[in-house]
Amino acid sequence: MKGFARRLALTLARLSEQVWYQGHWLGTLLAPLGGLYCASARLRRWAYARGWLASHAVSVPVIVVGNLTVGGTGKTPLVLWLAEHLIARGERPGIVLRGYGAPGSERGGKTARRPRRVTGDADPSEFGDEAVLLAQRARCPVVVGRDRVAAARVLVEEFGCNRVLSDDGLQHERLRRQLEILVVDGLRGFGNGRCLPAGPLREPIARRHEVDLVINNGGPGADETADADGIADADGGANTDGFQMQLEPGAAVNLRDPACQRASASWFGQPVTAVAGIGHPQRFFALLRGFGLEIEPRPYPDHHRFNAADLEHWPKGPVLMTEKDAVKCRAFAGPDQWFVPVTAVPGAAFVDALDAALDQLGDRLGDFPGGTDD
Repeated sequence: MKGFARRLALTLARLSEQVWYQGHWLGTLLAPLGGLYCASARLRRWAYARGWLASHAVSVPVIVVGNLTVGGTGKTPLVLWLAEHLIARGERPGIVLRGYGAPGSERGGKTARRPRRVTGDADPSEFGDEAVLLAQRARCPVVVGRDRVAAARVLVEEFGCNRVLSDDGLQHERLRRQLEILVVDGLRGFGNGRCLPAGPLREPIARRHEVDLVINNGGPGADETADADGIADADGGANTDGFQMQLEPGAAVNLRDPACQRASASWFGQPVTAVAGIGHPQRFFALLRGFGLEIEPRPYPDHHRFNAADLEHWPKGPVLMTEKDAVKCRAFAGPDQWFVPVTAVPGAAFVDALDAALDQLGDRLGDFPGGTDD
């Protein structure tokens, strides 16, 4: 039954890829539904702007890193970079996220609990894979909670954070924010420019003009001479404006023995199984092919909950996977299974623009114009 569910999920993922990014005719057929979704998102944002729906501030500035499209764009590596950048500036950041599959989330299906801190050895099925990954790599507290406002307040009141980083949550306007950073897939852009289900957008494409900074994860033509706001101008397709970042791969790390590492290119000429349960697995497969590897790709649905039975179906020999997948496979991994970590490397122009924006934020909301705490 589980195998059927996986195959169905992959079939739907491939179909959505064709509809959203490859001009499949279903996109046109579903366009009216996409229009309704966009209108609903626009109305909801309008209601927040007028106070009809309540938003809540915490006592320190909140920085949201999000995207407009369904699927991965590189938010989590950028959040890790931002945390390190803030620490280097002498700040005390903390990271908040809902936690995919965590208690109280859509996939968890359990009664919502109070926000909890995530540790590096936490169970991904309880807290979410991204939350555990962040806890393993970030040198700051990570708190998961369905109520992001409550979770952010835990970071401030219990851990003394003076900056809250929200991984995702651009559409979660109940948590008031002082800085919004939009991450765009530099290769796929905004797809066909339509909202769900006709396209990949979770909000109208015009929303990009309302954020503070736009940064592209790879892609052709992105340039370090972008406008000061880093706003993109092209509708859909590959994004060529805004600031730029790259994901830089590190040495492959053995799941059983993290002290054991080797260059990914060292498997050149040897068959390798490539596993990816992320929003855009082809990005990971392309990364490995870039090392000259001959891979057998094994895509899984985003946030797939791996178990020992999954590993039994993989061919013998080396297996390379993403770091997000590794946190779910480490407990039952074999001796020749590895993950390839990636690090966000933003361009200098983005760093300058970010620092200028951060310099305008005080330690408390009352330190800058319009800041209030409720």
